[in-house]
Amino acid sequence: MSSLVVTFTHRYIHPMTQPEKGGSQEARRKRLLFRAQRRGFKEVDLVFGSFAAAHLEAMNEAELDAFELLLDAPDQEVYAWLSRGAPVTARYDTPLLHKIKAFCTRKNPTWNV
Repeated sequence: MSSLVVTFTHRYIHPMTQPEKGGSQEARRKRLLFRAQRRGFKEVDLVFGSFAAAHLEAMNEAELDAFELLLDAPDQEVYAWLSRGAPVTARYDTPLLHKIKAFCTRKNPTWNV
C-alpha cells in the first residue's frame, strides 16, 4: 500500500489583517466581534461579546492586538482571570484585560449580545 504525501506551498485564502491582503480595520473589527461572541464557553462568550460590541469601534491598533491575543487564550484560564479565581499570566496581563475586568463589575450589567 502506498501513501500519498501532499504539500501545500501557499494558502488559498490569506489572512485579512493587512489592507494589501484584502483586509481593513472594519473587516478586522467584524472578525474580532464574531470570534468574541463564539468562543465556545458561554460565560466568556457573553463577557467578550458584550465588551466587544460596546468598545471594539473605539479600540486602537494595540488594543485590537491585545484583544486578539486574549481571544486565543484558553477558555478556562480566561474565565478564572475574569472571576478572579486565578492570577493573570504575564503575557495576557494588559490594560485591555483590566478594562474587561472592570466591565464585568459594572452595576446592572446586561450580557445580551
